[in-house]
Amino acid sequence: MRRLARGPAFGFHPTVRISLWSGVLVVAVLFGWGAWQRRWIADDGLIVLRTVRNLLAGNGPVFNAGERVEANTSTVWTYLVTAGAWVGGSVQLEYVALTLALTLSVTGMVFVMLGTGRLYAPGLRGRQALLLPAGALVYIAVPPARDFATSGLENGLVMAYLGLLWWMMVCWSQAPRINSTETSPNATGGVFDGTLAFVAGLSVLVRPELALIGGLALVMMLVAAHGWRRRLLIVVAGGLLPVLYQIFRMGYYGLLVPGTAIAKDASGSKWAQGFVYLTNFNHPYLLWVPLVLLAGLGLLLLGVRSLLWRKRTASGRTQGRWAGLVQSPTAVVVFMVVSGVLQALYWIRQGGDFMHGRVLLAPLFCVLAPISVIAIVLPAGMRSVKGPGALLAGATAVFWLAVVGWSLWAANSPGLGYDATRVTYSGIVDERRFYSQATGHAHPLTAADYLDYPRMRAVIAAIDNTPDGALLLPSGNYDQWDVVPAMPPPLPPPLPGSAPVIVSVGHGPHTVFFTNLGMLGMNVGLDVRVIDQIGLANPLAAHTARLDDARIGHDKNLFPDWAVAEGPFLTVHPYIPPYLDEDWVAQAKVALTCPQTDAMLTAIRGPLGLRRFASNVLNAWHFTSYRIDRVPRYELARCGLPVPPPKAPPYTGMPATGP
Repeated sequence: MRRLARGPAFGFHPTVRISLWSGVLVVAVLFGWGAWQRRWIADDGLIVLRTVRNLLAGNGPVFNAGERVEANTSTVWTYLVTAGAWVGGSVQLEYVALTLALTLSVTGMVFVMLGTGRLYAPGLRGRQALLLPAGALVYIAVPPARDFATSGLENGLVMAYLGLLWWMMVCWSQAPRINSTETSPNATGGVFDGTLAFVAGLSVLVRPELALIGGLALVMMLVAAHGWRRRLLIVVAGGLLPVLYQIFRMGYYGLLVPGTAIAKDASGSKWAQGFVYLTNFNHPYLLWVPLVLLAGLGLLLLGVRSLLWRKRTASGRTQGRWAGLVQSPTAVVVFMVVSGVLQALYWIRQGGDFMHGRVLLAPLFCVLAPISVIAIVLPAGMRSVKGPGALLAGATAVFWLAVVGWSLWAANSPGLGYDATRVTYSGIVDERRFYSQATGHAHPLTAADYLDYPRMRAVIAAIDNTPDGALLLPSGNYDQWDVVPAMPPPLPPPLPGSAPVIVSVGHGPHTVFFTNLGMLGMNVGLDVRVIDQIGLANPLAAHTARLDDARIGHDKNLFPDWAVAEGPFLTVHPYIPPYLDEDWVAQAKVALTCPQTDAMLTAIRGPLGLRRFASNVLNAWHFTSYRIDRVPRYELARCGLPVPPPKAPPYTGMPATGP
């Protein structure tokens, strides 16, 4: 494994090493500095921190204590931030997430450039050449790349993961040439193969859709491996942790996938919206320009490669036909580009996201990885090459200068311009600028910064003003909340001749029903239940059907009547706001008794023992596919339950008649 990791084994000329490491340093500094200038923590980033708070408090990996809902997509990110918080001790959680995200983002860029630098090693052995950043410059020039290098989301982790996987796959592909004198039928050692398989298998826990990348890497390794022992090692190292966590997820959360995948129906399709999202990402920066330039660079480099490799003989080990094709630099380049295309197609099919550019950053990173740096062979290094060698090298330099020029322009682009913070028909906004404007903070980093977001300070006051408990619903007035009082406990029967008993309720149950779970969840106590209408933390909302014409990422919309019906809150006027219907609340209350719905909720709210864990594992597929109707009366019809009698006679437009 040491031989695979060290660059000097390839005999790099000093100019190659110096230019490569100089480029890596320059890009890392520019990326880190640019990301710091745009630092922030998104509302969705704060959602993760609420789960971390519960983990540290001993409530488990949940968003609300007593309700086993997986509100975070990236399992690794959740536990990584938790570990960082444990190590950091008194360091504020927001700063732990900020530090990890920025560090991992820069680390990912370093890995991807070093991995690409290795691709040129055989042809540049002993030659004077420059390895210059190209695709890396394109990536860091795109403003969303710098926005989401912090943000508190898992984008930085994804970058680090993809960069590490790319570097390791390049090492793996070059192993047959490096270790050609060894007698083992496998070009790589067991430790390296096991480590690479573990990293590839981790993909599904970094983000579920990355299983397309990690799974393909594992298939390539299995094809190239010799002997059942090595294949068994790859399967166990790559699959053990994901399988164990999958069993835990099924038993603990009662689902096959993260709760966010249920909330957003990740298996659904919205192609039209996906192409809108792609256009929204491409248009402000003319991304097709650098992609065309880099494609041209790739063709030129193939020409240079054919000249440089022409007189070299292949000294690699003898492998089977398929193994030799799969374990090769060419196959690994194709693997990374195809993985990026597949990721892009997945997100376009899904409909993209409501955050400008966010989910297409990983596909862009993959596509740019094989050309993140390029080689320009200096005239002294081309002396032994006859024909158009110098011409190809000159053309490569021209293309590279064009890429640099575009990068300078894009890095200073206004992005979405005036529409950046407006929720238009597309539903897509520049999330960082939106929250900067809405909070009045250029860099909203902490939950305290988000107290300046509309309704946030008011919710703290409303909780303090309702010590007996209440359901809080967002009002049309940004400075207040609508309050549904908690149902008072029954009074004990008075003893004969005694004075009336006064019961002190104390601090009662609080539930807040709001879209922005992160800022809300981090600014209230863990004893306050925080739920939303789109289903990220609300199991009822998550199990409703996806709305066709809703804003992307907000495709579900559960009526607040269900929150009242779940209780324990008063359910009639004047205790409920006038826009709620007493009959809808009564119908929702009956609908909650639907046996299938009750079983789904009991699976995540009931005490967790070995028996329930096993039951959840067996029923996880059913719970994952289970859907309810968000209209209470329709849900009653679906479940075959009787409609409760109306609270008041229906309005007919005719005056009431006397006796």
